[in-house]
Amino acid sequence: MVISTFSFTLMNAFVKYLSHFPTFEIVFFRSIGSLFLATSYILIKGIPILGNNKRLMLYRSFAGLIAMSLFFMSLKYIPVGTAVSLRYIAPIFATFFAVFWLKEKLRAVQWLLFLIAFCGVLVIKGFGDALDTTGLLLVLTASVFSGMVYVLIRKIGKGDHPLVVVNYFMFTGTVVGGVLSIQNFTLPHDDEWFLLLSLGFFGFFGQLFMTKAFQVAKTSLVAPLKYIEVIFTLTVGVFWFGDYYSFFSLLGILMIIGALVANVFVGKR
Repeated sequence: MVISTFSFTLMNAFVKYLSHFPTFEIVFFRSIGSLFLATSYILIKGIPILGNNKRLMLYRSFAGLIAMSLFFMSLKYIPVGTAVSLRYIAPIFATFFAVFWLKEKLRAVQWLLFLIAFCGVLVIKGFGDALDTTGLLLVLTASVFSGMVYVLIRKIGKGDHPLVVVNYFMFTGTVVGGVLSIQNFTLPHDDEWFLLLSLGFFGFFGQLFMTKAFQVAKTSLVAPLKYIEVIFTLTVGVFWFGDYYSFFSLLGILMIIGALVANVFVGKR
């Protein structure tokens, strides 16, 4: 999950930098690169490309596509650090879905730790900052669908190779993103080609390791580790976009890290 979050951090930073491109064009480039890598590996290794849990993988693909598209759209309206922080309400939705759908058990103290982590996200966001309403609604809706994705991956379990699960998602994103970007396609220039194509590379490894993590461990334990991406994104924001983070941002980071680490130990016990 740590490898996954670092990969997604780089991808999100590039998406923010390329936010002047139409959203579905970014979705297309992000998907087609990963589709090429995943399909190549699947064919070389002789893995059944259609998999077993076809219906669940299709559900996961469309839920993931909606979440990804809405999140990319939100980056046009709000800063990348704020968007990523707000998206981290998703593991809370994932835990909620897992409890009622997968019948996973949580102790009372774990609910308290999730609440602390949620409050940490709010502290990072900053109550006093003016936040675009459209961007806020987009990223919050994306977080609901992201939470659904986590649980669907857990539901699929080890019945399918993680690359097959990723491939379904990328195929859906390539087709839908390609069709919806035809009318407004913007021709990239110079280094924009490299950045657009690299989205698929970083997205592929981020998706692969995230899928593997959810397949081998409980949702309630793995999902909170996604919060580490907040740390990576804030760091990228400082050194690339020149962002400044206040004392309350650092306080929020400590709340999130402390809560997720405590939840891992509590969950193991």
